[in-house]
Amino acid sequence: MPEPLFTGVGVALATLFDDDGEVDAKATADLAATLVDLGIRGVVVAGSTGEASALTAGERVALLTETRRAVPPGVPVIAGTGGSSARQAAALTRDAREAGADAVLALCPPRNNDPRPYYDAVAEAAGGLPALAYHFPQTAPPGIPVEALPDLPIQGMKDSSGDPERLLSELEVFDHPLYVGAAMLVLMAGSLGIAGAILAVANADPEHAIAAFAGDPAAQRALLAAHRRVKARFPFGLKDAVADRFGTSRATRLG
Repeated sequence: MPEPLFTGVGVALATLFDDDGEVDAKATADLAATLVDLGIRGVVVAGSTGEASALTAGERVALLTETRRAVPPGVPVIAGTGGSSARQAAALTRDAREAGADAVLALCPPRNNDPRPYYDAVAEAAGGLPALAYHFPQTAPPGIPVEALPDLPIQGMKDSSGDPERLLSELEVFDHPLYVGAAMLVLMAGSLGIAGAILAVANADPEHAIAAFAGDPAAQRALLAAHRRVKARFPFGLKDAVADRFGTSRATRLG
């Protein structure tokens, strides 16, 4: 198996906006640095949790640049580069590579029944940069079929389906690092020896997420409250939870 980008818990970073609805790249990067200080091992910027669909290409680059500057070199900063087409995803991937991303994470687009051409385009645009696939059927159905995984030109995958049977099936056929995106599977993921987790809830409660992945059942149970709050009325619940914990802006673009 290839070496994972990181092991442990990473954050699907929220994007912070000012009162006028403009991206506050500095505040977003400061939040990332705070979370790393609390034990977060990897940072995804401009992903689905970061309201990526409402960001311009320039805003994505600004977020990546500021976050890479704020986060220590040993912590990978991964750019979300998924798009509704292979062409769009490839362009976002090239931008991320040129802006200094350590890797890219590309959501499989909705209504895609053959993900290979899409990930071929992402991998080509990434050059030598690691490219991770992203399976999230609740947002972009149908997602990536398990049987397609071994043939994709990727260096790992994030699975946010929350389906434990699928996770076990992935381990049977996919010999690259896996990351779960479902907060309620963190304890299971850690016990299975999976590389890590990339979580929205880590914006607000990184400590319980980290402890759960390390094997603490009480921490997994304690994570439920933050998980419920973060997922409620996305992105409002997320922004409220992060604001109450760290004093950040509650402004959103989506919703």
